[in-house]
Amino acid sequence: MKFDHNNISPLDNRYLSKIEDIRSIFSEYSLLKTRFLIEINWLLYLCQKYPNYFSKLSNQSKNKIIKFRDSFDDKSVLEIKKIEKVTNHDVKAVEYYIKNFFKKDKVLNKYIHLIHFGLTSEDINSLSYAIMINDGLKVYEKDLKNLNTNLKKLSSKWSNIPLLSRTHGQAASPTTIGKEIKVFQTRINREIKKLNSTVPLAKFSGAVGNYHAFDIAEGRINWITFTNKFIKTFNVVQNPVTTQIEPHDWIAELLQTMTRTNNICIDMSQDMWIYISNEIFKLKLNKNEVGSSTMPHKVNPIDFENAEGNFGISNSLNDYFINKLPRSRLQRDLSDSTVLRNIGMSFGYTKIGITSLQNGLQKIAPNKEFILNELDNNWEVLTEAVQTIMRYEGIDDAYEQLKNLSRGKKLDKSSYKNFVNSLDISDKSKEKLLSLTPAKYIGLAKKV
Repeated sequence: MKFDHNNISPLDNRYLSKIEDIRSIFSEYSLLKTRFLIEINWLLYLCQKYPNYFSKLSNQSKNKIIKFRDSFDDKSVLEIKKIEKVTNHDVKAVEYYIKNFFKKDKVLNKYIHLIHFGLTSEDINSLSYAIMINDGLKVYEKDLKNLNTNLKKLSSKWSNIPLLSRTHGQAASPTTIGKEIKVFQTRINREIKKLNSTVPLAKFSGAVGNYHAFDIAEGRINWITFTNKFIKTFNVVQNPVTTQIEPHDWIAELLQTMTRTNNICIDMSQDMWIYISNEIFKLKLNKNEVGSSTMPHKVNPIDFENAEGNFGISNSLNDYFINKLPRSRLQRDLSDSTVLRNIGMSFGYTKIGITSLQNGLQKIAPNKEFILNELDNNWEVLTEAVQTIMRYEGIDDAYEQLKNLSRGKKLDKSSYKNFVNSLDISDKSKEKLLSLTPAKYIGLAKKV
């Protein structure tokens, strides 16, 4: 891909190399090529499935058409865009481009009437975007699975490292780093399952969705079944009941799942930022990087910040798509057309977010010394354990006793042990509490 400094979107310059797979799916080139492919395949499908109703196609003519279809390139795009300047209609420009090619051949000239037969432009666009979004979804799922594989490894690697929890920003019952990573991995995995259940939908039913043109031309064909089988060749399912446009509900559902997943990743990015800020994680140094233009000592969590920002942009776009796309005046208006052209941007910003999050995770390492010191400075977190044992042994005011001892106060090892020794509880329970330390009070975090 050529780097153009004049492009307005960072997706097309700064982040160009990071989203080449997404760009190749959602580019203008890809949209035109997909429309072109559908138009050609529809003509072939008609002639091959119903040669008695439509014109029979010889192997020689079929091969000419396939060769033409497979030769689509940048020159093809320029020709189509040139035609579009005259027609002011992008789908019609593709139709005329094919027509111009057929005109040059005496045999193919006889099949011109079957180009775009029975269709409205939305049939082509609906299927085109379903194909493209489905391809984008595959890349997105792959990236998420790679992220989750990394999270699973880190969760296992750090499963035994205790960590002081923070609820409401205050010291709370300890956990482990591995378990906290596992929370995000599990949440993302749940969303991946939802993505797997996505069914791309398109319509191929003519002007207002009633198969008018098909039926009036040849009533002996079951056009609903026939068009559905054609659409399935692209791994897309026909929505048989629509207006002129497929209502885009499935796209909204997909983007809602993407937004939830982005929010999970934002949540993780912000947590990692706070952990780094609080010295729970150290950032690995890269001697060639610059943290600040004026403060040489700085090593900043820029990858997590970059991830947060790009996931946020994707969510903002998704929010508009989700609210706009399922609404269309009566049988159709054209406002969805210009909106759909931007849907690849959401996939692009999400991919940058995932890439940045992955980079950030590769640069952090637990600051074990600090973590253990922080735990040792917060013995008051064991009051939950003490009051639970007291309750278990039948002491009614266990919570109140611990509240008076610890609320708003700092406990150390000595004051904790003195309090435990003063309790009227069994020797077994007392021994259990005396052997406890903040670093050991992690519940079932390792099993979780």
